[in-house]
Amino acid sequence: MKKMRTRNHTVVLNRSKGGDAGITVFLVILGLFMFLPMVYTISQSLKPLDELFIFPPRFFPRHATLKSFKQLFYRMICSWVPFSRYVFNTVFISFAGTFGNLVCSSLAAYALAKIDFPGNKFFFQVIQKSLMYSPSITGTLQFIVLSKLGWVDTYLAIIIPTFCSSLGLYLMKQFMDTNVTTEILESARLDGAKEFMIFWSIAMPMVKPAWLTLIVYSFQGLWQMGGSTLIYSEQLKTINYAIGQITAAGITRAGVSAAGTVFVMIVPILVFVITQSNIIETMGSSGMKD
Repeated sequence: MKKMRTRNHTVVLNRSKGGDAGITVFLVILGLFMFLPMVYTISQSLKPLDELFIFPPRFFPRHATLKSFKQLFYRMICSWVPFSRYVFNTVFISFAGTFGNLVCSSLAAYALAKIDFPGNKFFFQVIQKSLMYSPSITGTLQFIVLSKLGWVDTYLAIIIPTFCSSLGLYLMKQFMDTNVTTEILESARLDGAKEFMIFWSIAMPMVKPAWLTLIVYSFQGLWQMGGSTLIYSEQLKTINYAIGQITAAGITRAGVSAAGTVFVMIVPILVFVITQSNIIETMGSSGMKD
Protein backbone atom coordinates (compact mmCIF):
# COMPACT_ATOMS: atom_id res chain seq x y z
CA MET A 1 0.00 0.00 0.00
CA LYS A 2 1.39 3.39 -1.04
CA LYS A 3 2.31 5.82 1.66
CA MET A 4 0.02 8.84 1.69
CA ARG A 5 1.46 12.34 2.08
CA THR A 6 -0.44 14.99 4.02
CA ARG A 7 -0.47 18.70 3.27
CA ASN A 8 -2.22 20.90 5.85
CA HIS A 9 -4.23 17.87 7.03
CA THR A 10 -5.45 17.19 3.49
CA VAL A 11 -4.69 13.71 2.16
CA VAL A 12 -2.96 13.68 -1.24
CA LEU A 13 -3.11 10.38 -3.13
CA ASN A 14 -1.15 8.98 -6.06
CA ARG A 15 1.12 11.97 -6.72
CA SER A 16 4.80 12.26 -5.87
CA LYS A 17 6.89 15.36 -5.28
CA GLY A 18 8.31 14.92 -8.77
CA GLY A 19 4.79 14.88 -10.17
CA ASP A 20 3.95 18.12 -8.35
CA ALA A 21 7.11 19.73 -9.72
CA GLY A 22 6.34 18.55 -13.26
CA ILE A 23 2.80 19.93 -13.14
CA THR A 24 4.10 23.25 -11.77
CA VAL A 25 6.67 23.58 -14.56
CA PHE A 26 4.07 22.71 -17.19
CA LEU A 27 1.63 25.30 -15.84
CA VAL A 28 4.34 27.98 -15.70
CA ILE A 29 5.27 27.33 -19.35
CA LEU A 30 1.60 27.35 -20.35
CA GLY A 31 1.06 30.61 -18.46
CA LEU A 32 4.00 32.24 -20.23
CA PHE A 33 2.59 31.29 -23.63
CA MET A 34 -0.79 32.73 -22.66
CA PHE A 35 0.91 35.92 -21.48
CA LEU A 36 2.91 36.40 -24.72
CA PRO A 37 0.17 38.21 -26.72
CA MET A 38 -0.13 40.84 -24.00
CA VAL A 39 3.65 41.31 -23.84
CA TYR A 40 3.82 41.56 -27.63
CA THR A 41 1.09 44.23 -27.71
CA ILE A 42 2.94 46.30 -25.10
CA SER A 43 6.17 45.79 -27.05
CA GLN A 44 4.52 46.99 -30.27
CA SER A 45 3.25 50.12 -28.54
CA LEU A 46 6.80 51.00 -27.44
CA LYS A 47 8.42 50.60 -30.87
CA PRO A 48 9.23 53.61 -33.06
CA LEU A 49 7.58 53.60 -36.48
CA ASP A 50 10.69 52.35 -38.36
CA GLU A 51 10.90 49.24 -36.13
CA LEU A 52 7.25 48.29 -36.64
CA PHE A 53 7.82 47.22 -40.24
CA ILE A 54 11.22 45.51 -39.99
CA PHE A 55 11.34 42.02 -41.51
CA PRO A 56 11.82 39.64 -39.86
CA PRO A 57 9.99 41.39 -37.03
CA ARG A 58 11.60 41.77 -33.62
CA PHE A 59 9.70 40.80 -30.49
CA PHE A 60 11.17 43.55 -28.30
CA PRO A 61 12.01 47.12 -29.36
CA ARG A 62 15.64 48.20 -29.66
CA HIS A 63 14.87 51.86 -29.07
CA ALA A 64 11.76 51.97 -26.88
CA THR A 65 9.76 55.17 -27.01
CA LEU A 66 6.47 56.56 -25.67
CA LYS A 67 5.80 58.49 -28.86
CA SER A 68 2.80 56.30 -29.76
CA PHE A 69 1.16 57.02 -26.40
CA LYS A 70 1.82 60.74 -26.80
CA GLN A 71 0.17 60.70 -30.24
CA LEU A 72 -2.77 58.74 -28.86
CA PHE A 73 -3.42 61.18 -26.00
CA TYR A 74 -2.93 64.17 -28.31
CA ARG A 75 -5.60 62.89 -30.69
CA MET A 76 -7.88 62.13 -27.73
CA ILE A 77 -7.63 65.76 -26.64
CA CYS A 78 -8.25 67.02 -30.18
CA SER A 79 -11.44 64.99 -30.76
CA TRP A 80 -14.50 67.18 -31.35
CA VAL A 81 -16.38 65.31 -28.61
CA PRO A 82 -14.44 65.62 -25.31
CA PHE A 83 -12.69 62.36 -24.58
CA SER A 84 -13.97 62.53 -21.01
CA ARG A 85 -17.41 61.95 -22.52
CA TYR A 86 -16.26 58.66 -24.03
CA VAL A 87 -14.80 57.68 -20.67
CA PHE A 88 -18.03 58.53 -18.86
CA ASN A 89 -20.11 56.55 -21.38
CA THR A 90 -17.91 53.48 -21.01
CA VAL A 91 -17.80 53.62 -17.20
CA PHE A 92 -21.55 54.21 -16.90
CA ILE A 93 -22.48 51.41 -19.32
CA SER A 94 -20.00 48.99 -17.71
CA PHE A 95 -21.13 49.60 -14.13
CA ALA A 96 -24.86 49.82 -14.86
CA GLY A 97 -24.84 46.72 -17.07
CA THR A 98 -22.73 44.72 -14.62
CA PHE A 99 -24.93 45.66 -11.67
CA GLY A 100 -28.12 44.78 -13.54
CA ASN A 101 -26.65 41.50 -14.76
CA LEU A 102 -25.62 40.55 -11.23
CA VAL A 103 -29.00 41.38 -9.69
CA CYS A 104 -31.15 39.71 -12.38
CA SER A 105 -28.93 36.63 -12.74
CA SER A 106 -28.70 36.09 -8.98
CA LEU A 107 -32.43 36.46 -8.33
CA ALA A 108 -33.39 34.24 -11.26
CA ALA A 109 -30.76 31.64 -10.34
CA TYR A 110 -31.99 31.52 -6.75
CA ALA A 111 -35.57 30.99 -7.92
CA LEU A 112 -34.58 28.23 -10.34
CA ALA A 113 -32.25 26.49 -7.91
CA LYS A 114 -34.13 26.73 -4.60
CA ILE A 115 -37.81 27.40 -5.28
CA ASP A 116 -40.00 24.64 -6.69
CA PHE A 117 -42.58 26.12 -9.08
CA PRO A 118 -44.36 24.84 -12.21
CA GLY A 119 -42.11 24.97 -15.27
CA ASN A 120 -38.89 25.22 -13.27
CA LYS A 121 -37.01 22.56 -15.23
CA PHE A 122 -38.45 23.74 -18.55
CA PHE A 123 -37.20 27.30 -18.05
CA PHE A 124 -33.74 26.05 -17.13
CA GLN A 125 -33.62 23.87 -20.25
CA VAL A 126 -34.50 26.92 -22.34
CA ILE A 127 -31.62 28.80 -20.71
CA GLN A 128 -29.24 25.92 -21.44
CA LYS A 129 -30.31 25.80 -25.09
CA SER A 130 -29.86 29.56 -25.44
CA LEU A 131 -26.15 29.14 -24.69
CA MET A 132 -25.81 27.34 -28.03
CA TYR A 133 -26.58 30.46 -30.07
CA SER A 134 -23.89 33.02 -30.80
CA PRO A 135 -24.59 36.79 -30.63
CA SER A 136 -24.27 37.02 -34.42
CA ILE A 137 -27.38 34.81 -34.75
CA THR A 138 -29.52 36.59 -32.17
CA GLY A 139 -28.25 40.08 -33.07
CA THR A 140 -30.85 40.73 -35.78
CA LEU A 141 -33.80 39.77 -33.59
CA GLN A 142 -32.36 41.77 -30.72
CA PHE A 143 -32.03 44.84 -32.93
CA ILE A 144 -35.66 44.51 -34.08
CA VAL A 145 -36.91 44.27 -30.48
CA LEU A 146 -34.82 47.23 -29.33
CA SER A 147 -35.97 49.26 -32.33
CA LYS A 148 -39.65 48.57 -31.58
CA LEU A 149 -39.08 49.65 -27.97
CA GLY A 150 -37.40 52.86 -29.13
CA TRP A 151 -34.16 52.10 -27.33
CA VAL A 152 -31.79 52.20 -30.31
CA ASP A 153 -29.25 55.04 -30.00
CA THR A 154 -29.65 55.15 -26.21
CA TYR A 155 -27.74 53.67 -23.30
CA LEU A 156 -30.56 51.18 -22.80
CA ALA A 157 -29.72 49.43 -26.09
CA ILE A 158 -26.53 48.08 -24.52
CA ILE A 159 -27.37 47.98 -20.82
CA ILE A 160 -30.76 46.20 -20.80
CA PRO A 161 -29.77 43.15 -22.94
CA THR A 162 -26.90 42.56 -20.50
CA PHE A 163 -29.44 42.00 -17.72
CA CYS A 164 -30.63 38.86 -19.52
CA SER A 165 -27.29 37.09 -19.81
CA SER A 166 -27.83 33.34 -20.09
CA LEU A 167 -24.25 32.59 -19.14
CA GLY A 168 -24.47 34.59 -15.91
CA LEU A 169 -27.74 32.95 -14.92
CA TYR A 170 -26.39 29.48 -15.69
CA LEU A 171 -23.21 30.12 -13.68
CA MET A 172 -25.11 31.37 -10.63
CA LYS A 173 -27.70 28.61 -10.80
CA GLN A 174 -25.15 25.81 -10.92
CA PHE A 175 -23.16 27.29 -8.06
CA MET A 176 -26.28 27.71 -5.89
CA ASP A 177 -27.24 24.10 -6.57
CA THR A 178 -23.97 22.84 -5.10
CA ASN A 179 -23.09 25.43 -2.46
CA VAL A 180 -26.43 26.46 -0.94
CA THR A 181 -28.04 23.54 0.87
CA THR A 182 -31.80 23.24 1.17
CA GLU A 183 -31.50 22.44 4.89
CA ILE A 184 -29.99 25.85 5.65
CA LEU A 185 -32.76 27.64 3.76
CA GLU A 186 -35.47 25.61 5.47
CA SER A 187 -34.00 26.43 8.88
CA ALA A 188 -34.10 30.13 8.03
CA ARG A 189 -37.73 29.86 6.88
CA LEU A 190 -38.68 28.10 10.12
CA ASP A 191 -37.07 30.96 12.03
CA GLY A 192 -39.39 33.37 10.23
CA ALA A 193 -36.96 34.85 7.69
CA LYS A 194 -38.52 36.28 4.54
CA GLU A 195 -37.48 34.89 1.16
CA PHE A 196 -35.58 37.98 0.05
CA MET A 197 -33.74 38.12 3.39
CA ILE A 198 -32.76 34.47 2.95
CA PHE A 199 -31.50 35.21 -0.55
CA TRP A 200 -29.51 38.29 0.46
CA SER A 201 -28.18 37.23 3.89
CA ILE A 202 -27.61 33.50 3.37
CA ALA A 203 -27.49 32.49 -0.29
CA MET A 204 -25.46 35.38 -1.70
CA PRO A 205 -22.60 35.20 0.85
CA MET A 206 -22.31 31.46 0.19
CA VAL A 207 -21.84 32.01 -3.54
CA LYS A 208 -19.52 35.02 -3.32
CA PRO A 209 -16.87 33.56 -5.68
CA ALA A 210 -19.54 32.96 -8.32
CA TRP A 211 -20.95 36.48 -8.35
CA LEU A 212 -17.46 38.01 -8.25
CA THR A 213 -16.63 35.93 -11.33
CA LEU A 214 -19.83 37.13 -12.97
CA ILE A 215 -18.86 40.74 -12.23
CA VAL A 216 -15.47 40.27 -13.91
CA TYR A 217 -16.86 38.61 -17.06
CA SER A 218 -19.69 41.09 -17.41
CA PHE A 219 -17.49 44.12 -16.80
CA GLN A 220 -14.84 42.98 -19.27
CA GLY A 221 -17.41 42.38 -21.99
CA LEU A 222 -19.07 45.77 -21.53
CA TRP A 223 -15.78 47.68 -21.22
CA GLN A 224 -14.58 46.34 -24.56
CA MET A 225 -17.90 46.76 -26.35
CA GLY A 226 -18.05 49.24 -29.19
CA GLY A 227 -21.83 49.32 -29.61
CA SER A 228 -21.59 50.98 -33.04
CA THR A 229 -24.52 48.93 -34.40
CA LEU A 230 -26.87 50.14 -31.66
CA ILE A 231 -25.58 53.64 -30.84
CA TYR A 232 -25.13 56.25 -33.58
CA SER A 233 -24.78 59.52 -31.66
CA GLU A 234 -21.14 60.46 -31.17
CA GLN A 235 -21.89 61.76 -27.66
CA LEU A 236 -22.99 58.27 -26.57
CA LYS A 237 -20.15 56.19 -27.98
CA THR A 238 -17.55 54.35 -25.90
CA ILE A 239 -13.76 54.44 -25.50
CA ASN A 240 -13.33 51.36 -27.67
CA TYR A 241 -15.10 53.06 -30.58
CA ALA A 242 -13.24 56.34 -30.10
CA ILE A 243 -9.83 54.67 -30.12
CA GLY A 244 -10.85 52.65 -33.16
CA GLN A 245 -11.61 55.88 -35.00
CA ILE A 246 -8.29 57.40 -33.96
CA THR A 247 -6.29 54.39 -35.13
CA ALA A 248 -8.16 53.85 -38.41
CA ALA A 249 -5.89 56.05 -40.52
CA GLY A 250 -3.71 53.29 -41.96
CA ILE A 251 -0.27 51.85 -41.25
CA THR A 252 1.14 55.19 -40.11
CA ARG A 253 -0.82 54.77 -36.89
CA ALA A 254 0.14 51.16 -36.24
CA GLY A 255 1.99 52.17 -33.08
CA VAL A 256 -0.93 54.36 -31.96
CA SER A 257 -3.24 51.39 -32.50
CA ALA A 258 -1.10 49.19 -30.24
CA ALA A 259 -0.99 51.98 -27.62
CA GLY A 260 -4.78 52.25 -27.79
CA THR A 261 -5.13 48.49 -27.27
CA VAL A 262 -2.91 48.68 -24.19
CA PHE A 263 -4.94 51.62 -22.87
CA VAL A 264 -8.25 49.78 -23.26
CA MET A 265 -7.10 46.51 -21.69
CA ILE A 266 -5.57 48.03 -18.53
CA VAL A 267 -8.83 48.29 -16.56
CA PRO A 268 -10.15 44.74 -17.28
CA ILE A 269 -6.75 43.31 -16.37
CA LEU A 270 -6.75 45.16 -13.04
CA VAL A 271 -10.28 43.93 -12.26
CA PHE A 272 -9.23 40.37 -13.05
CA VAL A 273 -6.05 40.54 -10.95
CA ILE A 274 -8.01 41.83 -7.94
CA THR A 275 -10.60 39.02 -8.11
CA GLN A 276 -8.56 36.16 -9.60
CA SER A 277 -8.60 34.00 -6.47
CA ASN A 278 -12.40 33.98 -6.41
CA ILE A 279 -12.56 33.12 -10.13
CA ILE A 280 -10.27 30.14 -9.60
CA GLU A 281 -12.40 29.01 -6.66
CA THR A 282 -15.55 29.26 -8.79
CA MET A 283 -14.10 27.16 -11.59
CA GLY A 284 -12.72 24.55 -9.21
CA SER A 285 -15.64 24.29 -6.82
CA SER A 286 -17.81 21.21 -6.94
CA GLY A 287 -19.72 21.36 -3.67
CA MET A 288 -19.80 22.43 -0.08
CA LYS A 289 -16.51 22.51 1.81
CA ASP A 290 -16.05 21.59 5.42
